[in-house]
Amino acid sequence: MTVHPSPVLRSLASAQPADQAAVRRSNLALVLRHLGARGSRSRAGIAADTGLNKATVSSLVAELVDRGLVREGEPHRAGAVGRPGKDVALDGRCVGGIGVEVNVDYLTAVVLDLTSTVLFEQRVALDVPSLPPEDVLDAVAGLTSRAIRECERRDVLPVGVTVAIPALVDVAAGVVAFAPNLRWRDVPVVRGLADRLTGPLAEHPMPIRVANDANLAALGEHAMGGVAGTADLVHLTGGMGVGAGVISGGRLLGGAEGFSGEVGHIQLDPAGHECGCGRRGCWETLVGMAGMLRLAADADDPVSDPALGLDQRLDMIRCRAETGDRRTLDALERVGAGLGVGAAILINFVNPRAVVLGGYFACLGPYLLGPMRAELRARVIAPDIGGCRVELSTLGFAAASRGGANAALEAVFDDPAIVPIRSAARVSATGSG
Repeated sequence: MTVHPSPVLRSLASAQPADQAAVRRSNLALVLRHLGARGSRSRAGIAADTGLNKATVSSLVAELVDRGLVREGEPHRAGAVGRPGKDVALDGRCVGGIGVEVNVDYLTAVVLDLTSTVLFEQRVALDVPSLPPEDVLDAVAGLTSRAIRECERRDVLPVGVTVAIPALVDVAAGVVAFAPNLRWRDVPVVRGLADRLTGPLAEHPMPIRVANDANLAALGEHAMGGVAGTADLVHLTGGMGVGAGVISGGRLLGGAEGFSGEVGHIQLDPAGHECGCGRRGCWETLVGMAGMLRLAADADDPVSDPALGLDQRLDMIRCRAETGDRRTLDALERVGAGLGVGAAILINFVNPRAVVLGGYFACLGPYLLGPMRAELRARVIAPDIGGCRVELSTLGFAAASRGGANAALEAVFDDPAIVPIRSAARVSATGSG
């Protein structure tokens, strides 16, 4: 699988005179990112693509092999003459990035290695809005600890934790400024989680970060979803609320303060239902899961019970749709049309190549796509919907946690030397830069 390292949460080092060790670290990162973006390459190919000389590439590859970050293939002959060559490919099974998602009615944790292989994944039901933030952070710390223990069991080095939350997030401060659907304000997530993970962090020092779930979901789709590598895409989260992560030119659009993507609070009906943000008629009151359930079922219906698992509730809705329940089908048609109304605004504004429907939108996509596309054809100004296609996420509810895990792995792409050498056999690997 080709991995597309994401630019999210990458810290930019201050400009300083570079010594030999710094130059080598930079070159290690260059080679590792190149293999992540381009896939398996020969040493000669890496040298030609990066501008590094062949001797330097050989030294760098040897060190990356010793750190367990790349592997060499079987020897082969590139032509009729010359020594057999070996292709080099990304490995990284020895390192793990941890992504955690906090949402209205569940928590998720996932561990990915550098090739995006899932090493651990667990989702637990939790009625987050009914609990104090401190209790939720206790549960998050417990789930994160289980992910760290699984890394230890597999002899995998955890290199970071990224927490995805449906909220306005001050990424630099590690604080959730406002999460209307969780009923959180000014919650110091990073500090709170670090305080609860003192033991695991003492064993495995690593950064903890928090970011908006829609932005991380977009990065997850861009890195490993069905539209992986698409340079211009919009990912729409489908949960109790609605958010959008926008990738433009291969980069996440975060905004001046990192607060972009709050499309669920575009007001479409000023006289509509009250939103968790305190306003009326926001887009998410029409198409968020809470809005869909309000249309499809009464308040005392089991599908409206947050104590039930999310998959179970969605299975009930799907089963009713499959058996032709009129109320369910009408509700899904209205939600699909509402999705088209809001998505048309985004397509007219950013002209993406793809709009990806995530979360519950992906689960119930077959019932939403028809009315959504009809609205898009009627409302998008550019011909043929501006060349945009609508796709159902292949990651579903896992997109944000996977994006978080990929973001955590950025630390390795930034500086491969944070991963210790697993074999002392090649002392010469640290020789030339």
